[in-house]
Amino acid sequence: MYQKKKQFSIRFVAMIVVLCLALAAFSFKLSDLQLVHAQTYLDQADTSNRRTAVVKAARGEILDRYGRPIAINREGFNIVFDAVYLPASQLNETILTLTKLLRKTGEEWADELPLETKKPYGFGTYLSAVETLRDELGLNHYATAQNCFDSMVKKYKLQGYDTDTQRVIMGVRYSMDLADYSIATPYTFAEDVSVSTTEILAESSFELPGVTVEAVPFREYVSDDIAPHLIGTVGLLSADDWKKLKDTVKYQLNDRIGKSGIEAAAEDYLKGTDGKTKIVQAVSGEIISSEVIQEPIPGNTVMLSLDKNLQKVAQDSLKKTIDDLNKKEKGGVTGGAVVVMGASNGEILAAATYPTYDMKTYQEDYESLANDDRTPLFNRAFNGAYAPGSTFKPAVAVIGLQTGKIKANETIRCTHKYTRFADYQPTCLGWHGSVNVSTALSRSCNYFFYELGYRIGIENMNKYCKQFGLGVKTGVEVGEFEGYLAGPELRAQMKGIWNPGDTIQAAIGQSDNAFTPLQLAQYTATIANGGTRYQAHLIKEVRSYSLDQTISDQTATVLNSTEIDPEVFDTVKAGMLRVTEDGTAAPTFANYQIKVGGKTGTAEAPSGRDNAVFIGFAPYDDPEITISIVIEGGGHGSSIAPLARDIFDAYFFSSEKPYTAPAANTLLP
Repeated sequence: MYQKKKQFSIRFVAMIVVLCLALAAFSFKLSDLQLVHAQTYLDQADTSNRRTAVVKAARGEILDRYGRPIAINREGFNIVFDAVYLPASQLNETILTLTKLLRKTGEEWADELPLETKKPYGFGTYLSAVETLRDELGLNHYATAQNCFDSMVKKYKLQGYDTDTQRVIMGVRYSMDLADYSIATPYTFAEDVSVSTTEILAESSFELPGVTVEAVPFREYVSDDIAPHLIGTVGLLSADDWKKLKDTVKYQLNDRIGKSGIEAAAEDYLKGTDGKTKIVQAVSGEIISSEVIQEPIPGNTVMLSLDKNLQKVAQDSLKKTIDDLNKKEKGGVTGGAVVVMGASNGEILAAATYPTYDMKTYQEDYESLANDDRTPLFNRAFNGAYAPGSTFKPAVAVIGLQTGKIKANETIRCTHKYTRFADYQPTCLGWHGSVNVSTALSRSCNYFFYELGYRIGIENMNKYCKQFGLGVKTGVEVGEFEGYLAGPELRAQMKGIWNPGDTIQAAIGQSDNAFTPLQLAQYTATIANGGTRYQAHLIKEVRSYSLDQTISDQTATVLNSTEIDPEVFDTVKAGMLRVTEDGTAAPTFANYQIKVGGKTGTAEAPSGRDNAVFIGFAPYDDPEITISIVIEGGGHGSSIAPLARDIFDAYFFSSEKPYTAPAANTLLP
């Protein structure tokens, strides 16, 4: 009996001890929950109604050299889906409600599905998008459009809708999948909707949980037709963009990025840093509180070397010249380009291409623009490759004088037909008699330059031409073509044979020579300034968004010095002055207010119609700017000299002040 009582007592004590230990453990855990880690667990418990929203930073603006706006920002509204508050079961009906609303207001929504929007819902024209669709749906590469349609009906549970409605909803759902829509990634259903649409949505917000309207900055081009090929475009991140940028802190999947032109080249400057807002929201959707925990930082302001007014003159005069030539020649003049460059710094003051397009309607007109035989999307100024014709002769004259193949006062007798070769005897346009370098440039004597090219040889000619920037890239920030420098190497790449006669044709700017108008402007500047080739550039400086800080100040970058004797340049420039005073461009410049050095060119082209070419610089005694012009099918270079005069007029005789960096928030009208 005693033994049993003793055992009971021990068990009782053990139970008490275990109970005390358990109470102590619970007390410790409770203290840890309520005191030590209270905020941490509270945040975890409130996950359903606490989130961090991104505050989009404004993109930096683009101004001209005088601070005049070109690409700026304005506030707009997007319709956004938030998966936290938008039940998956209501997604299809929500999409249907919104698409009906936007149809009434005449607005569009995102639809990246490569199926036609009308029966029989065939594939669109972009094969890569079709392949992506098949991959996303897990279908074979030979799956038909109907196979894809049926697969999406099943995937998105659209069986209860008619086929037109199915196509509408699946277009949005597929776009959401491509954008990786999730709790972490909201989806932008429609961009830049009207204020009236946002008001309707506000009135119906209780019927559309998870649908919000966000105020965001939108790109706006102040002058939609000013330099569209140079300014470029902005668009949503592509799949390839995202692969490159997804690990950076600056970008999200639904961000916009520069796609072309300066918008792309200056992306690192223009892209701002997004901010963050902490939002506490009730289950009902009501926002209890919001707190900015990181302010957005807008992108920087990029100031271009372009003069907006000069660019407008160049564009308008280029179009007028082409229109006038087409009337005179009864068609056949297909396009052209003009480049205006600083003679001693590489700054591009204007670069016009025609035909061109309007940036405001670029997106909606893209298909017709892309299929236009006149290629209005093509940047002829930087990517068009043209035979320079006689505008190449100043380079050959410089090379001949520098290498001692001709003396400044030495003459070559032009007898019209060049007879050095028995099997190839090209002719000159005239019978010029004995001419020196200066006269040969003024009268554009082919015979003189046939002989000079023969004396120089193609290897020597090309060695110097590269120093002038011909057949090599100029260094401009946006895309450019490097051109073709005629010679045995290029001819071999073309599976052809280089003959002695090709050298003398190259010397008058024909054969396989083909350069961009930008290269011709840089080459002209190198001659005008006495032999220094500067890198071509469009960005003059970068400032903070408010303009009160300088981020980057572009100074002139020397690419190379030709090391050619000053007397050589003086002789050639004197010949270029004679071109405008008593030569082929005299009808335009003989009585001009300032002295101009120039050279006209008539270049054979594959089309069968000669291209008109002109290069020039002014003032002759102290060059400030150079000009190059190419008109496709324009004929004689002398016919386009008036276009150069229009640009000189705008530069030298307008009321525009020389460039000075504007003070903060100070812009010219």
